[in-house]
Amino acid sequence: MSAHALTPGSQIEISGLTKRFGTLTAVDDLTFTVEPGRITGFLGPNGAGKTTTLRMLLGLVRPTGGTATIGGRRYAEIPHPLTVVGSALEATNFHPGRSGRDHLRVLAATAGIPDARVDALLELVGIPAAARKRAGGYSLGMRQRLGLAAALLGDPQVLVLDEPANGLDPEGIRWLRGFLRHLAGQGKTLLVSSHMLAEVEQTVDDVVIISNGRLVRFGTMASLHGPARALVRTSDPAALAGALRVSAVGSQPGPDKDSLLAETDDLRLVGDVALRAGLPVWQLQSQSSDLEELFFALTEGQNRNLGAPGSPPPTDGTTPADPAPTGIPAQDGRNH
Repeated sequence: MSAHALTPGSQIEISGLTKRFGTLTAVDDLTFTVEPGRITGFLGPNGAGKTTTLRMLLGLVRPTGGTATIGGRRYAEIPHPLTVVGSALEATNFHPGRSGRDHLRVLAATAGIPDARVDALLELVGIPAAARKRAGGYSLGMRQRLGLAAALLGDPQVLVLDEPANGLDPEGIRWLRGFLRHLAGQGKTLLVSSHMLAEVEQTVDDVVIISNGRLVRFGTMASLHGPARALVRTSDPAALAGALRVSAVGSQPGPDKDSLLAETDDLRLVGDVALRAGLPVWQLQSQSSDLEELFFALTEGQNRNLGAPGSPPPTDGTTPADPAPTGIPAQDGRNH
């Protein structure tokens, strides 16, 4: 783990961030932090304000209020930003007639990065041969890998990725999971938006969930799951509940008449208590709330922004009335 990767300059801080498009509030007083050495999942329904938030963080959309900083600085204030923050917001911002390798070489040239770094990254993301073909013929999964290579060109401390697993096959998703974990192990800061809840659950350390542009939950993956419990099925749940109380273990009725939820993750203890009580055990397993259950409980039926009159385009891009700040070059000049 390198020393510079753990500097304060790799913390992302979103504070009171707000963005209005006319009468629509796309992001509403949003506050959270993303720490170095951790993968933070950024979740919300379509239209919740995720991409708008990421674009404000990267200086592509001007906030109405609040701040979005990396190491205490706005993106436009960061010297040599390619070496501090890398991003992949879209898998379509490649010239269709240019090879993937040439696309990366153009980006690298703007920052004085040698072509050797380009070739090393193409090997790293697994598309060295395909990268010499025109990007217009790439599959979505190949474009995702090329976008990730572009984000890594300057060996940045911070990575901001929008739906990086979209279009990847199961093998590619497994590779991405391990790759992101490797980067976090180097002390890098990773903010990853995704709609693939099952994959997020296996990948991230922390979760930010927003709905209608507002924060609805922020915490570690472990804390969002809540306390572990044991689901047990037996012939007499009431008798087992009494026996568990004697062993200082609380419980509550389970999902059906033959089941009980013991407030412990010690399956051996529950089994031993049932054995001493002379009760058969038909099923015994750990149980906790999964991310999908929590996500829909927090966001279902609340998505006022999607399809609202005057809402921004689906890409949450900069509108003519809201230009990117001065000094933010076009896509080929900066890694967005």
